[in-house]
Amino acid sequence: MTLRIALADDHRMFREALRGMLARETDLRIAGETASTRETLDLLGRVRTDVLLLDISFPDGNGIELAQQVRRLYPDLAIVALTGHSERIFIEEMLKAGAQAYVVKSAGLDELLRALRAAAQGQTYLCASVLDTMLGHTLAVRSADTPPPPSVLTPREQEVLALLAGGRRSLDIARSLDISTATVEVHRRNLKGKLGLRTTAELTRYAIRSGLVTA
Repeated sequence: MTLRIALADDHRMFREALRGMLARETDLRIAGETASTRETLDLLGRVRTDVLLLDISFPDGNGIELAQQVRRLYPDLAIVALTGHSERIFIEEMLKAGAQAYVVKSAGLDELLRALRAAAQGQTYLCASVLDTMLGHTLAVRSADTPPPPSVLTPREQEVLALLAGGRRSLDIARSLDISTATVEVHRRNLKGKLGLRTTAELTRYAIRSGLVTA
């Protein structure tokens, strides 16, 4: 099966170079080329196309909004983003707009070919550098959501936390540690701030998971 590809990019020299590389593949054929969003919509209305190879930046608009239009008009058409934009926001917005694949222009031809063939089969494909970007963001979010270890707490804060997790009231804790109730409340606020937690229930769960108290 030959895949008919529409190439949408406003740089003529890049289109010519890419057309020459894709022409070597026996299962690929360039169905048409465009340099603007308007030209792209016109081409897709006239020429049967399997895959739209789409940049993000155009002189008369952007590829993300164009992808949204194309997805509404031609729901069966596969969209592969091929762009110089490697930032996470562009990747996420293009995928939300309906692209099945995202490849940066610094990637190798082999990755672009895999993206084209995968998208034509309804599969999702992200080139290696895009995967690294998305994975790095995911790990950062997970790290931000994970409270720090008990070692960030002072010995007194750990004592207060253990007593709070044991169901003790501020007055009882103050008496047990021979400190004022106001000091207990200061420790409670400091615990929440250091651990990024908001409620006593969250502090209790943290204390149990950290082994400061037993369930």
